[in-house]
Amino acid sequence: MTTGNPFSYEKFLWILERDHMFLVDETRFYFNDDADKSEHYLGCLRAFQKPYWVGYCDVPDGCEFDTAYELLNAPIYDGRSLRERWKNVVFEEIGGLSVDDWLKLYGNNF
Repeated sequence: MTTGNPFSYEKFLWILERDHMFLVDETRFYFNDDADKSEHYLGCLRAFQKPYWVGYCDVPDGCEFDTAYELLNAPIYDGRSLRERWKNVVFEEIGGLSVDDWLKLYGNNF
């Protein structure tokens, strides 16, 4: 069973930017340096003007972004960005799949 974060920041950005190739919507994670290990969500829904979205962050009701880069660099997690907190990211699901299942499905494609 994969635990933690199997991706570098650069690799995850690359994956998010290719949401047409990979399931990324409903990705669930937490920060292992948060005492309560609160869940956070992110994803991409191309039907919307700002397709990249985040739930459970510093912005009540979440927020949306034009690009994956903006999403990963917005200071919306206790005033810091996902990029700044990357070493503490623990993915629980990616695209609604367990990390292991996601890696089995896509592991040879990146």
